[in-house]
Amino acid sequence: MKKYILALLTAAAMVGCTDNFEDYNTDNTGVGDDAKLLFPTMQHELFHDYQTAQNLGADAYAGYMMSPNPFSFQNNLNYGLVDGWNNNAFKGMYTFVLRNIDQMQRSGLGQTNPDLWAVALIMKVEAMHRVTEKFGPIPYSAAGKSATNIAYDSESDIYNQFFLELDTAVNNLGAFVSNPANDGQKPFESVDLFYEGDYTQWIKFANSLRLRLAMHIAKVAPEVAKREGEKALAHAGGLMEVPADDAAREVTNGTSDLFMITEQWADNRVNASVITYLQGYNDPRLPIYVAQTTTPAAGDPDFSGQYIGIRIGSDIVEKARYTPYSSLNTATFTQTRAQHVMSAAEVWFLRAEAALRGWAGAGDAQANYEKGVQVSMQQWGANIGSYLSDNTSTQADYVDPLNDERNIDAMSNITIAWDNSDSDERKFERIITQKWIAMFPEGMEAWTEFRRTGYPKLFPVYVNRSGGSIDTDVQIRRLPYPQAEFQTNRTAVDNAVTRLKGPNTGGTRLWWDVDKANF
Repeated sequence: MKKYILALLTAAAMVGCTDNFEDYNTDNTGVGDDAKLLFPTMQHELFHDYQTAQNLGADAYAGYMMSPNPFSFQNNLNYGLVDGWNNNAFKGMYTFVLRNIDQMQRSGLGQTNPDLWAVALIMKVEAMHRVTEKFGPIPYSAAGKSATNIAYDSESDIYNQFFLELDTAVNNLGAFVSNPANDGQKPFESVDLFYEGDYTQWIKFANSLRLRLAMHIAKVAPEVAKREGEKALAHAGGLMEVPADDAAREVTNGTSDLFMITEQWADNRVNASVITYLQGYNDPRLPIYVAQTTTPAAGDPDFSGQYIGIRIGSDIVEKARYTPYSSLNTATFTQTRAQHVMSAAEVWFLRAEAALRGWAGAGDAQANYEKGVQVSMQQWGANIGSYLSDNTSTQADYVDPLNDERNIDAMSNITIAWDNSDSDERKFERIITQKWIAMFPEGMEAWTEFRRTGYPKLFPVYVNRSGGSIDTDVQIRRLPYPQAEFQTNRTAVDNAVTRLKGPNTGGTRLWWDVDKANF
């Protein structure tokens, strides 16, 4: 299967890569019976141009990663945002996912193979919610229908369409698996990089994705959020519950993105924020997630054999001095380890928050919270021990061995053990903090959750080169639209900017990102 898929990916890469967003609108009809051959590229390219589109942005903004590479005086890690990097974050999902789905739709796949169309819709929602959560309004309903002046949808309209598309997906897959004539059939198996064609797992993923998206809008559209969240909780197909349900994309090109930029390029190290929480909590996942520091450069103090991350926005000049800081543990994040887009542990924390919000079918907040921690420990093979009863440990302070001016006190005093006497706000911080630890290293969703909730409390950038457009303490809220959009789709993107809460900068909050960090 892997060799077959690799050949498909190689062929698709030769014909599918484009430089401009407008190329997405090229008419490529006639997919027909070969539609499923487009799926491996779509699934693989969920992490398209991973380093610039996610790692040097969302992964760092989520408090997970930081690069030892200075790149240039101004870059995304110190808020001197690089337009080319942001363009990669914008265009990839259009070029490699949405265009393929448009081809499938034009070929009539929804009528001829509604089961395959269902998976395409789930992939579409998973891919495009990542784009709208980076930028805000984006072309969605009109994408592929015109070569010029491609209208942008409002964020609320995009979310409504997400929910409708998930309705179609779970209905189509439910009809397929409930039909006795399809018993044991897996028509998608040979090209599925996630679940080897198991539609019952795709239903769980779709329901879990609905719950995630519903929670994103819980503050700004509480009635819609509750309706869609309760729909996910009540669906007969269920939610992701155990690590075997996790949505993780198989590596088919020989090397995972994380391994490549961490081990082969030495461009990725672990962020100070996540290490200080793991250290302070004596978390058994620390040595599983993170490698110890290595031998420092000549002339630097010996800080080898410890767990020390790099603070985001550090004023790095020489890469060799910062590569010894803690890396991802590549014994865990191996060259061929599947890359997660969603875990069962995350879903238990979503249930915990849903229970705190009083959504029907959510169960008990404490039970869900503790189950989330337990399932995360199972996922990573960690011994949970007495972790859940620890009511004293908190985030550790950060000490930088190369520059004590970058030292910073812990931001949070939240503990691990559930306490029913706590306020809802403190319970909320506890849920989100443990959810954030469990979602590591998938920084896109973690950055969204930080912006939506205000938790966990993350160290601010040490150097802010945004020129005042991004508040150091509030931290970055979005990516600006790339200049390529203004050059090729000016009228539409200008209109999209008017729908933002402020200017087209990294300091402007998105629709669901309300100006309060509370429950």
